[in-house]
Amino acid sequence: MAEHGAHITAASVDDQPSIFEVVAQDSLMTAVRPALQHVVKVLAESNPAHYGFFWRWFDEIFTLLDLLLQQHYLSKTSASFSENFYGLKRIVTGDTHKLQRLASAGLPKKQLWKSIMFLVLLPYLKVKLEKLVSSLREEDEYSIHPPSSRWKQFYRAFLAAYPFVNMAWEGWFLVQQLRYILGKAQHHSPLLSLAGVRLGRLTVQDIQALEHKAAEASMMQQPARSISEKIKSALKKAVAGVALSLSTGLSVGVFFLQFLEWWYSSENQETIKSLTALPTPPPPIHLDYNSDSPLLPKMKTVCPLCRKTRVNDTVLATSGYVFCYRCVFSYVRTHQACPITGYPTEVQHLIKLYSPDN
Repeated sequence: MAEHGAHITAASVDDQPSIFEVVAQDSLMTAVRPALQHVVKVLAESNPAHYGFFWRWFDEIFTLLDLLLQQHYLSKTSASFSENFYGLKRIVTGDTHKLQRLASAGLPKKQLWKSIMFLVLLPYLKVKLEKLVSSLREEDEYSIHPPSSRWKQFYRAFLAAYPFVNMAWEGWFLVQQLRYILGKAQHHSPLLSLAGVRLGRLTVQDIQALEHKAAEASMMQQPARSISEKIKSALKKAVAGVALSLSTGLSVGVFFLQFLEWWYSSENQETIKSLTALPTPPPPIHLDYNSDSPLLPKMKTVCPLCRKTRVNDTVLATSGYVFCYRCVFSYVRTHQACPITGYPTEVQHLIKLYSPDN
């Protein structure tokens, strides 16, 4: 019995991937998101009317596509897209080597939805939280709320605590990776433990089963009997087609996307700014204040948004127009565009103006 137990333990350890494999598959999807985001940003800057929507709703669109992609792979290969790309699979914690399901069987529903939650929903919430923190910091820097404002005291406390919470979160992952390297843990990430799975390498039986399943799916074309079955079949084919196209495109362009991620890194920001900078807009005709242009007020001291005398003059670096700080801050944060020219604009493009009198 002892020899049999030792055999099972050795077999379960042998299929455990190295730290280099698990870190590589983690970095794959981490590199895909910023690379695609920069591509969409360049498209939005080149044509705001057509591609501005994709830039404004990039997080939601990417999360939806990521959901379809991960659900397809988890249910078909028992692995996420990046894990399958590196020849890995998810194994339910507690399964012995002999009782392990084949990768082609997919994950059980409980582990599947937990995995989707940690693979798709959690990163989306984390991105939104980071954007909220960034916007609060910008608002705190340029805020005109009175110092006694309770809301200001609250979000200042939140901003002060966030770095420590984030450091504890990253430290938790670092400690888990160190335990994995030393052989003290089965999971390199705490999220895998919470999902009730661990990572293992694909076996020869898994690869054969996946190839056999793909061959059967292409050969079996059973006609649907009822309208509901036809609708379900069409939806399944559509989801599978989207997932397949995404996986094929990502598989082909994975190294290109990693190159883009490096290209848009902090070391290359000056180069990128020179290549993707917005063109300097020519002086528009409606700058003649004697004209009846509806875009700009006739008086130079009036804000184009509220049509009142400007308060806390603020200029947009992307277009050069001057507004009230409150007006332009709210407009840019909502629309991410200049109110006059429509150029893509962010809050950091606001520049406060100070007259000699101030």
